[in-house]
Amino acid sequence: MVKKDLFIALQYLLPHHLISRGAGLLAECKIPAIKNPFTNWFVKQYGIDMSEAQEENPEAYATFNDFFTRALKDGMRPLPEDEKAIVCPADGAISQIGDIKYNRVFQAKGHDYSLTELVGGDPELAREFEEGKFATVYLSPRDYHRVHMPVKGTLRKMIHVPGRLFSVNQTTAENVPRLFARNERAVCIFDTERGPMAVILVGAMIVASIETVWAGLVTPHKRGVKTYDYTPEGNHSIVLERGAEMGRFKLGSTAIVLFGKDQVEWAESLGETSPVRMGQAIG
Repeated sequence: MVKKDLFIALQYLLPHHLISRGAGLLAECKIPAIKNPFTNWFVKQYGIDMSEAQEENPEAYATFNDFFTRALKDGMRPLPEDEKAIVCPADGAISQIGDIKYNRVFQAKGHDYSLTELVGGDPELAREFEEGKFATVYLSPRDYHRVHMPVKGTLRKMIHVPGRLFSVNQTTAENVPRLFARNERAVCIFDTERGPMAVILVGAMIVASIETVWAGLVTPHKRGVKTYDYTPEGNHSIVLERGAEMGRFKLGSTAIVLFGKDQVEWAESLGETSPVRMGQAIG
């Protein structure tokens, strides 16, 4: 209990962005004498299965970030044959999954947060997901850290929301109010056959950056919410197939998926802490 209380207290006291920038410099270091021992330690410490990776040798990656965002061998995450199935966007574990009620999203026992705040403060956008469904997937350090499309979608907009960088895990979810609505995040809005879909990439302590396949690096960013228009009117047309890569975390965090009312049903077998893999049918 004392350790947990100290850990939570430090979350409020530590300089989140300064620590994360320092970690980012280390993660981009190309000096073999520095990056190789650290990468090998990381593989051993977290029990990472390198046999799944296209490049199995941890020391062959130019930087730790290249290792951390490693590609998998073809066929390692097959998609379900059922074309109606919604697939999990990432490897990890379900943090929470369920219904969006009264503009609130459930975080953990005793905590929820505002849907409007989560999507960057736009009430009109939030209304598109009212009474809909959400799924929160936590990516641990050992997981594959690329994020993929749950269904085929056309990118409408991306909203970068600056914020804190609290650590993201079960302890902070249970003890830091509005955790996911306070942390820095990239809110990606797609139009799909099931109506609007949001895939939200949430930053965390020591997460050096979040990237998307269409914009590259999107965090860290200057203060203030910034919206990027990807509609045809904005001279863009980005369509991503189900299972296609949409982004990645340089060091781990959380992906949150939102759908509108009466559009999807989650698999009944899924609940808090359920292990999941990218490509697995979740609804």
